Amino acid sequence: MNIQLASGRGCYVTDTHGKKYLDLYGGHGVISIGHSHPYYVQKITEQLNSIGFYSNSVRIAQQEELAFKLGELSGYPDYELFLCNSGAEANENALKLASFQNGRKKIISFTKSFHGRTSLAVEATDDKNLRAAVNSNGNVVFLSFNDEEALKNAMDETTCAVIIEGIQGVGGVNVPEPTFMKLIGKLCEKYGAYFICDEIQSGYGRSGKFFAHQYAGIKPDLITVAKGMGNGFPVAGVLISEKFTSKHGMLGTTFGGNYLACAAAIAVLDVMKDELLIENAAQTGDALISKLRENNKVGPVRGKGLMIGFDPAGDATQLRKLLVAKGILTGSSGKTTIRLLPPLTVNREELHEFTEILSEVITTKHTIEA
Repeated sequence: MNIQLASGRGCYVTDTHGKKYLDLYGGHGVISIGHSHPYYVQKITEQLNSIGFYSNSVRIAQQEELAFKLGELSGYPDYELFLCNSGAEANENALKLASFQNGRKKIISFTKSFHGRTSLAVEATDDKNLRAAVNSNGNVVFLSFNDEEALKNAMDETTCAVIIEGIQGVGGVNVPEPTFMKLIGKLCEKYGAYFICDEIQSGYGRSGKFFAHQYAGIKPDLITVAKGMGNGFPVAGVLISEKFTSKHGMLGTTFGGNYLACAAAIAVLDVMKDELLIENAAQTGDALISKLRENNKVGPVRGKGLMIGFDPAGDATQLRKLLVAKGILTGSSGKTTIRLLPPLTVNREELHEFTEILSEVITTKHTIEA
């Protein structure tokens, strides 16, 4: 989109020409607690006025506060936390940690997956266009998403780890079946492999639970987080189960877990807890999904909470352009899927504004095409 933004507040952004947009994409789902949330701005400002950065060569107490609050709100108080800077880096470290632990190389990933653009993360991403020759090392096997028989046939004693998104984002907002997630856990346990759940986009309350995999009632061995974790400040992490034995220097980072990153991430958790944003994501998301399904021109609607995809008839790219003209920002998954990832603070009035404009635009579009 050829738009330059000048400011943002809550669920709205304003461009350099003064035009206001309802932001239902949040910059790839990064904006979790709304643009320029006052508490968030206050906490980052206070931290910057004190000390902004030092490396992990010193003890940073804010890391411990972040780990405690994340464990408490997510339901994983017994997991350790390794902090880094991006989702790709989180997945790199999770895959590396799994291989450190069992000494194996074989990674199982799935069709339409996206795990990042670096090294092993991009090798585990189902898009050949993103992989250079140096990223193609034969370590990753791709299986059909939600195919239980394929998974059973592929798993064996050579498998290092299975990596899957809590809900596929780039691949089209595809939700894994609970039985499929449970089978991954069961087979990983059987063969001594590790279950990595990539919650970089689907985590942090977006699905209506803290993590999307919690709908399946399972506990992965490693959980990767990023995007909504910092509400725009680069911060990411790996939640690590008690199965893993750590040693000094196994994982490392210069910028990960710095003062400002921790201040941003702590502020996000505080706001999520105080403003009941996970509950809001569940309730407003369910209402939006129901409303979208009433419109027979929208097409199949998928997702959980405020992570939603739908396939309108015709050209989804053109529909997005028409929505932009009406002051609505959305995202995409390829050329066929409209992807919605609004801030978790979005309310029903704002979503009503969207559905009314969508209904108007999609009807006009179909009339023009006819």
